[in-house]
Amino acid sequence: MIHTLLYLPIQDHARGSWGNKVQFLLSCFGYAASLGTVWRFPYLCYRNGGATFLIPYFVMMVVIGLPTVFMEMALGQFASEGVITVWKVSPAFQGIGVAIVITMTIVVIYYNVVVMYAIYFMFVSFVNLDDRVPWGSCGNLWNTASCRSEPFPLLTSMDEANRTTTLFKVLYKQPCLDGLLSNISDVYNSTFNSTDDLNSTMIQDDITKSCLIKYTTASEEYWERYVLRLHESVGFEDLGGFSLKNTMCLFLTWLLIFFSLKKGIKSSGKVVYFTATFPYVIMLVLLIRGLTLPGHEKGVAFYMTPQVPRLTEAKVWGDAATQVFYSLSAGFGGVLTMSSYNKFNSNCERDTIIVAFVNCVSSILSGFTVFSILGFMAHTTNQDVENVVDQGPGLAFIAFPEGIAKLPMSSLWAFLFFFMLFTLGMDGQFTQVQTVVSGISDIFPRFLRHHKTAFTAFCCLICFLLGLPMVTKGGIYMLTLIDWYCGSYNVMLVALSEIICIMYVYGVKQFMEDIEMMLGHRPNPYWIFNWVFLTPVTLLFIVIVSATQYTPANYGDYKFPQWAEGMGWCMVVAPVAMILLVMVVQIYKLGPRKAIAPRSSWGPANQENRTGRYFVTSEVPDNHMHSMGTNAAYTGKRTTAGSAKGGSDNPGYDSNRL
Repeated sequence: MIHTLLYLPIQDHARGSWGNKVQFLLSCFGYAASLGTVWRFPYLCYRNGGATFLIPYFVMMVVIGLPTVFMEMALGQFASEGVITVWKVSPAFQGIGVAIVITMTIVVIYYNVVVMYAIYFMFVSFVNLDDRVPWGSCGNLWNTASCRSEPFPLLTSMDEANRTTTLFKVLYKQPCLDGLLSNISDVYNSTFNSTDDLNSTMIQDDITKSCLIKYTTASEEYWERYVLRLHESVGFEDLGGFSLKNTMCLFLTWLLIFFSLKKGIKSSGKVVYFTATFPYVIMLVLLIRGLTLPGHEKGVAFYMTPQVPRLTEAKVWGDAATQVFYSLSAGFGGVLTMSSYNKFNSNCERDTIIVAFVNCVSSILSGFTVFSILGFMAHTTNQDVENVVDQGPGLAFIAFPEGIAKLPMSSLWAFLFFFMLFTLGMDGQFTQVQTVVSGISDIFPRFLRHHKTAFTAFCCLICFLLGLPMVTKGGIYMLTLIDWYCGSYNVMLVALSEIICIMYVYGVKQFMEDIEMMLGHRPNPYWIFNWVFLTPVTLLFIVIVSATQYTPANYGDYKFPQWAEGMGWCMVVAPVAMILLVMVVQIYKLGPRKAIAPRSSWGPANQENRTGRYFVTSEVPDNHMHSMGTNAAYTGKRTTAGSAKGGSDNPGYDSNRL
């Protein structure tokens, strides 16, 4: 007797899914408006010339960001697999998943240190609710003589005598000007024997800029001399001891992440209802306040005026591409992981556009907020906007606190703001840690999914221990090094590998048919042109040009030693090397043809979604049924993973490839 059996995979309820569509979108919004937006985007703008950075940022969003996000979202949603097991679409490229997990693990380690800073500031603000914030004034134990918290007097309202006196007293070093008298004489074709002969216009000439007295703000000194205690470290050569307050805050941060993720996507999906919406309210309040501070127009002008010559710098374009990947989680596996918990017919094309739009709005909003405050700081410290603070990851913990200190009830607003940063950070960490945990769990589902809580706790503990070097007194150097290298070349090469695998090995035609199964229509020409040509060419061009114009990492004026640079390059090379290593192993084990062809289990995870070429019947003799033993659930149809013919053993496979 011969029975006709359907060989289809069972839905894996243990993996979990979003409670509803809103949870998925809010998680994406939370990631779009995460610390990558409020913390990283403004400092990259600051480092790369303000509006100069916006031009390549939007170009990279259209050419690289949108196509890559849609591809990853469609891939994850179609297969309902994590970042490692989804590459059963072409086993030779399974190293992409390993590379993503390595990169994301490094990212979550240093990213959580940034969240830790937000928690620390939040605690400080809370205990000072009845008083002013401690970074709002000079004269504290950690302050230096260069600290200044009050705006400069308005020179235009003074007469010439008072203006000159004020310039010598507050803004310029008179002995320095004495040494420049001959230069000033040459410029004005006159002979000046003393600074008493100079008027206010001559004193403020560009030739005297080197004589300006440089001040630091109270918030900058609080950040570097109290929170970090950076002055007690000499650099990578001696990072200094551990900061106990920062270590305890880091441990608390990982503890909170563990409790949010211990039950997987079900628990984190509920948290985002609050964490994804609250930040926009606080950011809007700070923007309004920033635009009312004296000098804000300097910062806004810097933000909105492009420095066209800088567009020829590869670093600007490379940073723009990296920020697009970072904020959208493209190439990091975050989008792929979140979409893998989606319903099969969810409109991921629309979701891609919504998420990118929210990301752009959030980035621009945070930029206006930060640069309006930087303009005020430049006005207060007698410096140009581009020199007012170090162009490093700590920018958000200097500029924002400075603006908050000028608000009435500053402690309350500080608490709300850093609570906002905390929620933003947790939003990002939900996605990033879930990517690591899910990616590894999907390799060993029978064991790890049944011990999800214990495995999540193990991952959090290991990441906490690996993050300890960044809570030393010179830990900001290590954090800057990781941020400089970890999300740069390797992420772009991972994204390039994804495109090669899906578009050229698996086949763009097959991928379009898979999307049609989910959405009911094929992707439009914009997506196809970018996937097949423009996106991979742009990625390759940026990687090559960036490598030729390589800039070593630094923090302010401190240049990192060569061995530290070597560590940074190891972070770049390790993930890329895993792609090549796994490819060699898979080709050796399976042979070239089977290594690049989809596995037989490739396709939609749920039985009801396996239609078209993924729906195959097989005839199985009676003795096979006896081998099924005492399967009480057997009703004449057998459902197993690994038997739906979506792969190379499907007779229609070759004709459907590109």
